[in-house]
Amino acid sequence: MFFERQGAGDRVVAVSMNLVSESKRQDQDEFEELIISAGGTLVGGVSGNRLSPNSKTFIGKGKVEEIQYQLKSKCANVVIFNHSLTPTQERNLEKEFKCRVVDRTGLILDIFAQRAQSHEGKLQVELAQLRHMSTRLVRGWTHLERQKGGIGQRGPGETQLETDRRLIQTKVKSISSKLEHVKSRRSQSRKSRLKALLPTVALIGYTNAGKSTLFNRLTDSNVYAADKPFATLDPTLRKLQLKSFGTVVLGDTVGFVRDLPHQLVDAFKATLEEVVSSSLLIHVVDASSSNYNDNISEVESILMDIGASALPKLEVFNKVDMVGLPSRVERDMYGMPARIWLSSRFGNGIDILLDSLVEKLSSEVVTRTLTIDPDKGKLRSDLYYLGAVKSEEFNPNGSATLSIELPREKWDLIANRLKGKFFSSKPAKI
Repeated sequence: MFFERQGAGDRVVAVSMNLVSESKRQDQDEFEELIISAGGTLVGGVSGNRLSPNSKTFIGKGKVEEIQYQLKSKCANVVIFNHSLTPTQERNLEKEFKCRVVDRTGLILDIFAQRAQSHEGKLQVELAQLRHMSTRLVRGWTHLERQKGGIGQRGPGETQLETDRRLIQTKVKSISSKLEHVKSRRSQSRKSRLKALLPTVALIGYTNAGKSTLFNRLTDSNVYAADKPFATLDPTLRKLQLKSFGTVVLGDTVGFVRDLPHQLVDAFKATLEEVVSSSLLIHVVDASSSNYNDNISEVESILMDIGASALPKLEVFNKVDMVGLPSRVERDMYGMPARIWLSSRFGNGIDILLDSLVEKLSSEVVTRTLTIDPDKGKLRSDLYYLGAVKSEEFNPNGSATLSIELPREKWDLIANRLKGKFFSSKPAKI
């Protein structure tokens, strides 16, 4: 139902207003790219300045007439706004234009619906679509806002609108239940990686920054990569061998975008948990973008929303071949790699990135020698469960001396729990 789209060849009039009430200006080039990515043909555009949106139609009467003229003269059949519209504004605008009106949220949802390939991805997109549609039901059922009538249907009953809302809520519960199973499976996979002590490195970044191309370059894979927004929706995990470090799990994730609909963030939480549970984030940035600083800020904002802002990060400025810059590494005040400049398309700087990953991950691994008293068997069991024990020796007094190696965040949890009362420790030689 929700993956059926209108026939191809939609002719679009794009509307993008500069609002004084908005703290950030919308990127017009990105908006046009989203329309083309959704399969639309951009035939007209309207822009202007307003102090704030009109409560009824978002735009003023003059702009409504201007759009009506373009719809008629350009034979357009869709109006797309680069803003979020209320259900009332959408309904009023459709009455004025006599055609479909789509806001930025609906546009992004449509692109996601086209890109979703896996069963999990389709479930997540459908859930987001249902939540978005539930606030707009009245637009499609204004002629049925009355009690049911006819033989066998008279009586208290419920309106068609109420029936539809109930059916959508039932569907939402069903999909949410299925996604809980997905979440459970992903959780089990993460526990297995934790037990095997495999660090996870997640590729994150603004959409179309080149994450999938970099993923393919690093893992010698053939994940779908294209020069268009949201080419990747379904997360992909591959093992990556790092010299002098060992095996890590590299994850390719969905790209972020400015004003990413909250329905999508909520629906994709099962996927985004792969980001939250990572040992290291590789933030891929399109170096050829004129507003990459704004894109970085947007990604950081979304990371904060999902609780991943404090995770260790390594910035990778991709596509240096398009701006004529050399591949190089920039280090922070502590001498650690902080920013890598490379080209995933041609492979320039990939060796620098691999060496930097080893440095970053090694700094996040704690190696210790612990002496545990005989009555602390639970701690010893936990360390074995984590796969952290490299060797063990028993002492004459019954205590055990263990050489352990585990990610720093796991060590911090154990150290905070014990607070130095139950064992003595000293750094082991690496």
